[in-house]
Amino acid sequence: MAETPIAPDIAALSFEDALRELETIVRHLEGGQVRLDDAVDAYARGSQLKAHCERRLAEARAKIERITLSPDGQAQGVQPLDVA
Repeated sequence: MAETPIAPDIAALSFEDALRELETIVRHLEGGQVRLDDAVDAYARGSQLKAHCERRLAEARAKIERITLSPDGQAQGVQPLDVA
C-alpha cells in the first residue's frame, strides 16, 4: 500500500498537536455546519493528520520494541531503529 504524502506543515507537528487538530476537524464535521467545499478540504487535511499520527505511533512502537533486555528483564540498551 502506498504511503499517503504528508504536507510539510503537518509533518512538522508533534503527535499531540496533530491529534488535537484532527479532533477539532472531526468536531466541526460532525456539527454539520460546514460548507461542502470546506468539508472536503477539512476531510483531506484530517486524512493527512491521521496518517501522520499513525506514523508517529508506529515509530514510537518500533523504538519500544527495540529496547534490549538483560536476562533478568531489565532494560539494558537499545538497538538501532531502522524506519523506512
